Amino acid sequence: MKEFLSNLRGKTVMTEEGDLLGVLEDFIANTRTGHLDSMLVKPADSVEPRLYKTDAKGRLLLPFRSMRAVRDVVVIKTTEGPG
Repeated sequence: MKEFLSNLRGKTVMTEEGDLLGVLEDFIANTRTGHLDSMLVKPADSVEPRLYKTDAKGRLLLPFRSMRAVRDVVVIKTTEGPG
């Protein structure tokens, strides 16, 4: 799992509709269960962070369960924000 997560860091994150969200920087895990809760995404210049939940550094907090595909980019299903 650790290798998988390391390979994801730095990947571009896009919505299923093809909108660029930013670059995956890190993850938040539930220390009690060990499950991944959220992805921390540095927003692209074209993204309005106020439309999303963010952390103290302004990174988008996206639910890990919203991840739909991983290839050259990480594709997520958004339930909030544009679209």
